[in-house]
Amino acid sequence: MIPKLTIRLYGDPVLRKKAAPVSHISSSERMLIKAMMAAMYENKGVGLAAPQVGISQQIFVADDGEGPLAIINPKIVKKAGSIKIEEGCLSIPGIQVKVSRPKEIWVQYTDQNGDKIERHLTELLARIFLHENDHLQGKLIIDYATLAQKAIFRKKLIEIKKLAK
Repeated sequence: MIPKLTIRLYGDPVLRKKAAPVSHISSSERMLIKAMMAAMYENKGVGLAAPQVGISQQIFVADDGEGPLAIINPKIVKKAGSIKIEEGCLSIPGIQVKVSRPKEIWVQYTDQNGDKIERHLTELLARIFLHENDHLQGKLIIDYATLAQKAIFRKKLIEIKKLAK
């Protein structure tokens, strides 16, 4: 049976902690990945990082519509271009922030089978990868907001923080 995970909300300290690399992929990591996939789909997300479910490890899952991916110990090797698009986050419900990110990236990561993967990503999958990788560094979309946007979001962020406790 796959355990049900709870999405951690803005204000939870785990979201600001830098995640630790995964040294060994065992059945517990694979079970975590299955549970994260279930939580991502249940919450209608396209990505979910382990810190968002309270686990400070360098793991995230993603699905850009082409099928699910598990990403472990990601590294961004090269970036090109730039595009600014509005993003949301399961940990900050109801808030959208325009975030400027590279249009394309070259990445390395390990999958749930322990295979080393090198890929060139573009469009939505590149954006998901960058967004979820930010979570592994303790960075949130709200960090990209202007001071004026943060002032607008202030009340909503306070409400979310109360729910996080």
